[in-house]
Amino acid sequence: MQHQKILILDFGSQVTQLIARRVREANVYCEVHPCDVTDEWVRDYAADGSLKGIILSGSHASVTEDTTDRAPQAVFSLGLPVLGICYGMQTMAQQLGGKVETGHKREFGFAAVRARGHTALLKDIADFTTPEGHGMLDVWMSHGDKVTELPPGFKLMASTESCPIAGMADEDRRFYAVQFHPEVTHTVQGRALLDRFVLGICGTNPDWVMRDHIAEAVEQIRQQVGDEEVILVLSGGVDSSVAAALIHRAIGDQLTCVFVDHGLLRLNEGDMVMDMFVGKLHAKVIRVDASDLFLGKLAGVSEPEAKRKIIGGLFVDVFKAEAAKLKAGDGGHKGATFLAQGTIYPDVIESGGAKSKKAVTIKSHHNVGGLPEQLGLKLLEPLRDLCPWVCRPRWFTATPSPARAWACASWAK
Repeated sequence: MQHQKILILDFGSQVTQLIARRVREANVYCEVHPCDVTDEWVRDYAADGSLKGIILSGSHASVTEDTTDRAPQAVFSLGLPVLGICYGMQTMAQQLGGKVETGHKREFGFAAVRARGHTALLKDIADFTTPEGHGMLDVWMSHGDKVTELPPGFKLMASTESCPIAGMADEDRRFYAVQFHPEVTHTVQGRALLDRFVLGICGTNPDWVMRDHIAEAVEQIRQQVGDEEVILVLSGGVDSSVAAALIHRAIGDQLTCVFVDHGLLRLNEGDMVMDMFVGKLHAKVIRVDASDLFLGKLAGVSEPEAKRKIIGGLFVDVFKAEAAKLKAGDGGHKGATFLAQGTIYPDVIESGGAKSKKAVTIKSHHNVGGLPEQLGLKLLEPLRDLCPWVCRPRWFTATPSPARAWACASWAK
């Protein structure tokens, strides 16, 4: 099924995926792509008519620097609604003839925004009304630069005492922009604002739900893999478990999972992983006991990022050795050509490894990197562009890992 969709262009913000989460919570399909895609790419992406709107994300960068990114100009010539958020507002203003300056004081945290102009985006959306009748919004700000001159055709949409242009709109072209972050929970009416843009202004059909996505993902995996074989990196956690269950449902015995037991799991958790995938899902799993290797290398190391790098490096080394055997066709296999991973979008963001390569690193993930290139395999990551809060029930965050993994795998099955 082809869904109407929203394109989110990522300028390197660490909360870009929250925008996607809000859009998907409105039951609208969206995709996150790097901001430095070409004009031709944007036009091709919109050519089939399914694209209904574009959102420009925030960024840690400054639009006043010549070396930072701008939105492809095609974004503003397609005739589609565009919403700029924070940096997205600033680059919209600058690219369309306005002016952006570095502020004397960085604004970070709560702000009370006055809605102005009665635009379609903010009409009747407010947290409270002042005695003078002004609609007010409680929002979250995080910026140093600010728009100081509106582009031609734009009108003022919102303001604060320290940020006179906190929102702007060109309603003839359906271009809107806000300096605050509607995607975070601190902006109380943020979801209402994004719903208004996605459902009202863009006019999308709210027909995308996660459970339907399972069937669509299974069909997509089948088309991508064909009759080839797949090796999957299985940790026993939620993400790799969901990926394994999804891929196994799609291609069955064409999938072989490699479970690297590093000795850091809970008591008997490794046995639970094997029981879940071999005993219940009847998947092919190779269990590698590497606990002595991992625990030996981690002895005396206390710094968290150093531990992650050691674990990630060893995990890759052990997996590469097993994957090489499967790629060569050992053990009755005809030879794997795909590497599957349970990578989710927050892994990419936290590693600073988004397609744009411009996000700041929060922590490293061994499943975000050059492993497919090292092995000479094609990559299969069915969860890479998904937000975990949308594809997992909320109670998973408080449930022990083995139970979460089994529930996720059962749900995907």
